[in-house]
Amino acid sequence: MPYLPDDTYDVIVVDAEFDDDGDLRIEVAVTLGPHIGRIVRLRKMHVETDRGVLDSTDPYSLLGIPGTLRVRHGEPSFRPETV
Repeated sequence: MPYLPDDTYDVIVVDAEFDDDGDLRIEVAVTLGPHIGRIVRLRKMHVETDRGVLDSTDPYSLLGIPGTLRVRHGEPSFRPETV
């Protein structure tokens, strides 16, 4: 599947888990625009607890969290929406 073009996208977390190395892997789905439904896989290395919504010991607590996916020079970054 080709990468998303550089832009900013509204997304929601649809999957989250820790891998064997302790890295957090999340999948987000684009919720608006011409790329709606596209899935992007991301990894956050060595998650620390008690510092923000992505620093959770329970990856299931991240499911359904909306946010913004920014793609710049082909590199995606995810910022969760905060309350």
